[in-house]
Amino acid sequence: MPEYVDYKVADDVATLTMDDGKANAFGPAMIAALSDGLDRAVDDARVVVVSGRPGVMCGGFDLKIIRGGDPAAGLAMRSAGAEALMKFYLHPQPVIFACTGHAIAAGALLILTGDMRIGMDGDFKIGLNETSISLSLPSFGLELARDRLDPRMVTRATLGAELFAPAEAAKVGYLDRAVAADDFSAAIDQAAEDMLELGLEAFAATKVRLRQPTVDRIRATFAAELV
Repeated sequence: MPEYVDYKVADDVATLTMDDGKANAFGPAMIAALSDGLDRAVDDARVVVVSGRPGVMCGGFDLKIIRGGDPAAGLAMRSAGAEALMKFYLHPQPVIFACTGHAIAAGALLILTGDMRIGMDGDFKIGLNETSISLSLPSFGLELARDRLDPRMVTRATLGAELFAPAEAAKVGYLDRAVAADDFSAAIDQAAEDMLELGLEAFAATKVRLRQPTVDRIRATFAAELV
């Protein structure tokens, strides 16, 4: 059985590497492992880096659960996933996403919660494909998209279910930048080094002021939508 998230700390940086051996589905075990990693990082580190397995960051919610005929299981997974996204979004430490490949649906939402998002350039797709597979985006997804994406692209990215290569995803707002594979590790290291220079108390307070209104909007519709 996979461990789902490998947790390591070095030089005040906690690295959470997602790897379920498959598509890194945002299922119950992965969600719990990521949440646990964030909790550990508060005591162990000053900056968090979240990475995927080679070629895959996260394939989104586990469709086997969503379409598995057990509505309670699907509801529980979506609820836990939404809470995890908000936890990442408001996490008091800087969070860097090292996007190692495809980030689809809830995987794209996950990287939207980060403070710095660096993608490896390559033949990968990033985006919200829900409407193309007959799923609707809940308000927590739409609010994250409104907050982080170029406003001119939100309709294409959500209603249009458009997927983007890493370089395009950086222009749309899923990523801050895309870098060549040979430069990827160095770019992540430099981003972590830059984040370590920030005043963490000031960073945490400013993040709450910046993002709490979005969380409040999400929570206003949360219970009604997750049924």
